[in-house]
Amino acid sequence: MSVDEFQRSFPGESGLVEFKTGVSGEQIQDTAVSFSNADGGVILIGIRDNGEIAGRALDAGTEDDIHQALQAARDIGRYGVSEVDVAGRPVCVIAIARRREGFAQTSKGVVKIRRGTRDDPLFGTELVVFANARTMHRYETTKLEAGLDDIDSGLRAALARLMGWPRATAARLEHVHLVDGDQLTVAGALYLSRCPDRMLGKAYVELQRFGDDSTIDYEQRRELRGPVAQVLTDTVAAVVDALGSELVVLGTRRYELPRLPEVVLREAVANALAHRSYEASGTAVRVELRPSAVIVRSPGGLPEPVTVQNIREANAARNLTIISLLRRFGLAEDQGRGVDVMQDTMAEEMLDPPRFADTGHEVTVELPLRSTVAPIERAWLRELEHRGTLDGPDRIALVHAARGEVLTNSRVRQLLSVDRGVATDVLRRLRDEGFLEQRGQRGGASYRLAGSLRPPAGLRVSDTDLRDLVVDLAVEGPITNSDVRRATGLDRVAALALLDNLVTHGRLVRTGQRRGTKYGLP
Repeated sequence: MSVDEFQRSFPGESGLVEFKTGVSGEQIQDTAVSFSNADGGVILIGIRDNGEIAGRALDAGTEDDIHQALQAARDIGRYGVSEVDVAGRPVCVIAIARRREGFAQTSKGVVKIRRGTRDDPLFGTELVVFANARTMHRYETTKLEAGLDDIDSGLRAALARLMGWPRATAARLEHVHLVDGDQLTVAGALYLSRCPDRMLGKAYVELQRFGDDSTIDYEQRRELRGPVAQVLTDTVAAVVDALGSELVVLGTRRYELPRLPEVVLREAVANALAHRSYEASGTAVRVELRPSAVIVRSPGGLPEPVTVQNIREANAARNLTIISLLRRFGLAEDQGRGVDVMQDTMAEEMLDPPRFADTGHEVTVELPLRSTVAPIERAWLRELEHRGTLDGPDRIALVHAARGEVLTNSRVRQLLSVDRGVATDVLRRLRDEGFLEQRGQRGGASYRLAGSLRPPAGLRVSDTDLRDLVVDLAVEGPITNSDVRRATGLDRVAALALLDNLVTHGRLVRTGQRRGTKYGLP
């Protein structure tokens, strides 16, 4: 934006706009709470009270300070953090949405509301009226037309053992919101009934298998029913069994690589079951098995203040009782760690990151099954871990070195999206562990794979396994010499010889000429 455009859009502070020059955690929190309890608003950091642009970049430190300030507040509305360029100067933008349910408080428990340019606290009768008007009722605590006689004795005893109770008395069950008086709640039906869907509608998981990524017609469908903890474990087991694993042989070692880490799948399904809207009784949690990904669909949008953009930093529970008990069962990560575990585990396994989407009526988590790193390379990295410690960034750098690349500080910065210092640390660590060999010094330093390692496929896999690997690559479509080199680490001549052999024996068919040559299945 130009300065004129900015000043026309934000002529001054108002009920929807707040200017800040710096990142004061308490002040940002006060305004965020006030906006949440009113009509929402925008906090612009790097702007003086008179509208003059001082500038403030959204660097890592500033972003961390903002998230810490907002997460210290209680139940603020959904928020997003971004940066806008105003005539060459960066301005941080915090967009705060009005809470649709309940109300927000500061970390000290103060309820504030935006009035004009002020963040006014509410007290006494005014606070009571405001709170009563916006009190949020958790649907999971709603009473059902089901009494204590509808509780399964086996599930009741199992819950007592889990909680460390001598007996699961009605009083204890009421204390954890599974019953209300002499009636089951929504959460109680999910944990204490063998058939909760009889009371709650589609409180189960639909598992669907599709032949391709774009079709809307499934080939197979299965319903997984029962208590919520059982549905979760049965769903994960069914998906793991359907996906299978990649078998890779390196020398005398056999590696079975899961196509999707079980902990990632479990967390995705646990979140779907725990945070779904059970008011949407006509819709089930749906797990789609597609050739390129597993997609988990959960009825209802993300609970406030969580958005797709802040999903790693923010956390909230729509159904606090349901998720708390799943954690007690050991079926879900501790609060605030679920998304971290999913993203970090996928990165650790060299798989593409999970993708999240929220349409307002449905949350989807897409877990990719494909990666730019071939299974043979993932197995090779596991073998190298017997020789030394490998961090996440180290693995990516090593894969590219195994493909024949000469690594420099500039190339590692590009591969990892890091600064010069981090790239230097990665290269030195790999050199000191004996994985890379350094040539040259300082700005002219370059790094190659150590001579004792060599690219994985060409030297560490039998000829038969190597040919099978290349044929498997062609299952998804025609491949090129470049594809084979990237997947195996072979040079151009060796890759061409391997492809010629497969064509001669009728396992691949060659089309095109020169650089346009491709190889497909017969």
